[in-house]
Amino acid sequence: MPLSRICKRLDHAPIDLGNTPFSKDHGAVLQFLGVVRELEDGRVLEGIHYSCYEEMAWKVLNETISQAEATFGEHALDFHHRLGFVPVAEPSVMVRVGTGHSQRAFDLCQHYLHAIKTTLPIWKEPVFAS
Repeated sequence: MPLSRICKRLDHAPIDLGNTPFSKDHGAVLQFLGVVRELEDGRVLEGIHYSCYEEMAWKVLNETISQAEATFGEHALDFHHRLGFVPVAEPSVMVRVGTGHSQRAFDLCQHYLHAIKTTLPIWKEPVFAS
């Protein structure tokens, strides 16, 4: 598998945690999961409902990947952000990167996480327990 393998998803499907891409080119594979926590502002959650402007989200995601490739070089990426309702204790976002070295994997993961939080048009609506 070449380092430039890119897989990206925005959908309602649960995140597949068993599909880690290893190859002879990856000295480092780093995975980050954003998991829905039980409390939001001190209130108990049932989960979070995620919505997005999909056309813009794909455009921004592709631009983010291009920026990452220009800055950090070739790398593997598995990105999945769930849409719709995600219950407590389930992952809502996964960023998995494969690179030749560990520091670059950490830098790439931070790059993608920063973009998700600041530029990707995905909105979350907490669903509080009644």
